[in-house]
Amino acid sequence: MRAMPKPLSRLRAWWGRDSRVLSNALAETAPLDLRIVGRTLLHTALVGVAAGLVGALFFGGIELLQRFLLEKLCGYQPLRAHGETFADFLGDPGPYRPWLLALMPALGGVGCGLVTRLAREAEGGGADTAIRAFHEHQGSLRPRVIGVKALASTFTLGTGGSGGREGPTILIGAALGSLVGRVLRVSARERRILLVAGTAAGISAVFRTPLGAALLAAEILYRDGFESDALVPSVLASVIAYSVVTSLYGESTLIATSVRFPFVPALLPLFALQALLLAAAGLLFLGVFRAVRRGFERLPVPAWLRPAIGGVLLGVVAVAILAVVAPHMGGEGQRGLGLLGGGYGTVQAVVSGVSWLPVGGGAAGMLLLLALGKMLTSSLTIGSGGSAGDFAPSLAIGAVLGGAFGHAAQTLFPGSAVDPAAFALVGMGTFYGGIAHVPLSALVLVCELAGNYDLLVPLMLSEGIAFIALRKRSLYEAQVPTVHDSPVHRDAALADALHGTYVTELMRTEDGWVSFGPKTPAVEMLRRVEEADWQEVFPVLDDAGAAVGIVSADALRSLALGGDALAWALATDAMEAPGDLGPGDDLRRAAELFVTRDLRQLPVLEAGRVVGFLDEAQIAQIYLTAVERAEAPASSVRSARQ
Repeated sequence: MRAMPKPLSRLRAWWGRDSRVLSNALAETAPLDLRIVGRTLLHTALVGVAAGLVGALFFGGIELLQRFLLEKLCGYQPLRAHGETFADFLGDPGPYRPWLLALMPALGGVGCGLVTRLAREAEGGGADTAIRAFHEHQGSLRPRVIGVKALASTFTLGTGGSGGREGPTILIGAALGSLVGRVLRVSARERRILLVAGTAAGISAVFRTPLGAALLAAEILYRDGFESDALVPSVLASVIAYSVVTSLYGESTLIATSVRFPFVPALLPLFALQALLLAAAGLLFLGVFRAVRRGFERLPVPAWLRPAIGGVLLGVVAVAILAVVAPHMGGEGQRGLGLLGGGYGTVQAVVSGVSWLPVGGGAAGMLLLLALGKMLTSSLTIGSGGSAGDFAPSLAIGAVLGGAFGHAAQTLFPGSAVDPAAFALVGMGTFYGGIAHVPLSALVLVCELAGNYDLLVPLMLSEGIAFIALRKRSLYEAQVPTVHDSPVHRDAALADALHGTYVTELMRTEDGWVSFGPKTPAVEMLRRVEEADWQEVFPVLDDAGAAVGIVSADALRSLALGGDALAWALATDAMEAPGDLGPGDDLRRAAELFVTRDLRQLPVLEAGRVVGFLDEAQIAQIYLTAVERAEAPASSVRSARQ
């Protein structure tokens, strides 16, 4: 019996090792049937309920802790948005104690640092960790992240950390989705979808924008892409989480807007100019944030102590700014400026208007200083490893800068239709949408917050400008450029590379190939195989020349080692079905047949007759070429991160 040619043996070794990758890719890209869809939606509903309950508990715990520590003990009177009115039963704030307020974030930092030692991935904002889990860990997060992130964030935000609740609930919701997938033992694809659905539910639970949350969860994974498979589950989970929270706390938007914003085409150039300025401010914020983070990473102290140091600096900066600005806000009256916490209260003040805010240029200058202060305080909290989100500060900074621009424009063009509230809302979506590369979801988020779509056109214009201006910079370093750059979709991309090539382009059609009849004796088959120099399968033809089966080289080897069986065996005893691979089939289907039939070569049939042969070596070459192309973008992404 002739030995297997060396190139084929090497290929066989490769195929035996890596065919699992291809079969997994084919399975991953196969359409979900209705049973799988129904099962996924049921699992998604469980994630939505869990995220809604945990989000409600998380929101209530932080609010209670803030009311007691910051208001009752420190006498700090924060600005609050319309939807942040929980725990009013605790009564009025106590006397103002600036020295205690300066120390409070440091105490929270100590608690945060100690807790996050149990799960280092709970440090920082949370969104980057969830994105990384999707791309690099097949949607897997350790279950302990849920409790660690919730507790660490409660310490950070309850003591005045300058960050938002949404970042932590993004990670908490993602971890809940991963946990449901782990417990129910779903596939990797379904687990990733549940992670994204949990992300949407976590945002919706505390931000109260169900559609925007669902879009954000699917859009935040990529700089230029969208996880379309997860959109419907994300919508379902987001709606359920929103329903759970509103059932407990009542239905209300986070930011209240009582006016309409008529569309004025003449103002579009001002919105375009604002978008360019916000893009520049976005670069400044990203630069400050990353510089602060690098500075903390270089400190010669244990990692768990860094949030406490950030808390000390935050407290000193916030109290110093309050001491300067408080006299202009009514002295002993409202002291909060959004420097501590998420900053939504300042957004509400800019949108609704307050008595202490100056008019004209004075308002623009004051809001600009507040935005710069928020950039610094948020960088100190999150950059030091504090467990607080970057979502809320980004929205607040954008809104305050938009309000500053609106007041400046109103001063320069008196009597015009400029409304600073409209510029604030557009600025909110433009700033975050630009630095996070989520223009569509940011647009919907703002419209949901405003309760109308009056600002749709200026938002579309501003988002587009900021998106282009900030294409190479992103708030989330774990984002990958497109779907095909994600490791979890790379195998699917490889399978797609086979989809566009057809069998007729690669099959061998030369004459002289060996075939048998159904009653060809085994001894005769072995003798005739010696004449074949490239065949690995041998068709069995009936009297009319139609293929009724094939005999593989492996089957012939078994006959040769079978002893007495060799003397009486016929081709019908060793043959198997010829298959139905046709010249019009693509290589993806051919690859499926190679994997399922465990053959190195297949006959190509047309009208039941053999018209050629296809080797696995030819598919392997196409596959390996696609691997090289797929790995090139991933290498460039890694180089860019480094």
